[in-house]
Amino acid sequence: MARWLRPLVGALLLLEGAATLSFLHHRYEELVQALFRVQSQCPYVTRIYSIGRSVEGRHLYVLEFSDYPGIHEPLEPEFKYVGNMHGNEVLGRELLLQLSEFLCEEYRRGNERITRLIHDTRIHIMPSMNPDGYEVAAKQGPDSNGYLTGRNNANGVDLNRNFPDLNTLMYYSREISGPNHHIPLPDNWKSQVEPETLAVIQWISSYNFVLSANLHGGAVVANYPYDKSQDQRFRSHRRTVNTPTPDDKLFQKLAKTYSYAHSWMHRGWNCGDYFADGITNGASWYSLSKGMQDFNYLYTNCFEITLELSCNKFPPEEDLERQWMANREALVAFIEEVHQGIKGMVSDENNNGIAGAVISVQGISHDITSGDMGDYFRLLLPGTYTVTASAEGYQPLTVTTTVGPAAPSLVHFQLKQEVVRKPAERKASGTRMNNKALQKKVVPRATRRGTQR
Repeated sequence: MARWLRPLVGALLLLEGAATLSFLHHRYEELVQALFRVQSQCPYVTRIYSIGRSVEGRHLYVLEFSDYPGIHEPLEPEFKYVGNMHGNEVLGRELLLQLSEFLCEEYRRGNERITRLIHDTRIHIMPSMNPDGYEVAAKQGPDSNGYLTGRNNANGVDLNRNFPDLNTLMYYSREISGPNHHIPLPDNWKSQVEPETLAVIQWISSYNFVLSANLHGGAVVANYPYDKSQDQRFRSHRRTVNTPTPDDKLFQKLAKTYSYAHSWMHRGWNCGDYFADGITNGASWYSLSKGMQDFNYLYTNCFEITLELSCNKFPPEEDLERQWMANREALVAFIEEVHQGIKGMVSDENNNGIAGAVISVQGISHDITSGDMGDYFRLLLPGTYTVTASAEGYQPLTVTTTVGPAAPSLVHFQLKQEVVRKPAERKASGTRMNNKALQKKVVPRATRRGTQR
């Protein structure tokens, strides 16, 4: 199907019924009320939980959609949206509240597309990562809000410059053939991050997220990793350099999924900037250190992009409905992207799931790992791949599989335990080998004399 037709077909599927949404700016108390209202309207497919508190004690609430809320179902991928990381970039916050209301209402209406999405995906929606900053920006309002007013958290820290810098470790590790995934955190990392950042890191360490987007404002473009350039000289200048991940083509496809489903992002010219297809590599735009999307990719199994959604960071209420209509199909279509590539179970010979098994794809130097139940999810473009599953204490297993353009391919791995010989056997075997080696090294005396100099 032509790329321009997909958003149209999807939009038609969403027109089965128009959900009643609230196009208002929500202060913290109103945001909490809106989330609990959705949960009360769809109690069997939603759950509200808090991942922690902000500097000023506000909850960082998440609304979950699933046919079994609170439970990870094997082979069902985990997806997340995070909004309002910068407190004065508010459109993402309101869009995620509207998306929550929309998913609930359309599920109740029996919309087949939304019902299938909720039944097959565990969706986590965090409208605000920086509720303290939002309150500062909201006091100013959309008319007089300064470009930076409320951007940072209550300690004055930019949360998108506050994650551990794993890019530098990765670039060094790459030079010495070190790990390319789940890069360990520095020993003192907890003392270097803000409460909101700490809560998010613990959150993404607890759930096996597969795909994610964080929503920003101030431009209109879908931004994908890496955000940080390898050349440190570019940090102090506005020079740019394209810095792709090993999954660059996949990230471009994910970004285009959103931009082409958006009403105008894909056109390229927005807010005085031009981005071909409405997408950009982060470092190609400008280099950013300690950002959240790179951290997701380097520390977890999650592939995250950054969505810049409006020229105006704090749009007036009368513009919210137009923005919702522009983003509605894109928000749904991007969630559906979690269902591509390969997925399966990694188990032992007794069908027990193996957690932490490494899934490697030949030709792509970025691995992912299986979750606590042994299930894994590897996003891939259509094609034929050689995939290896390995785990400590087991023999690795390699298979070749073909990925289609629609649903993910099921590829299961049953690993055999490595044969561990008893110490006595190893000693006896070693003795035999040593005797043979000594016999080969014995040289006749005459020959030895002849070779001496």
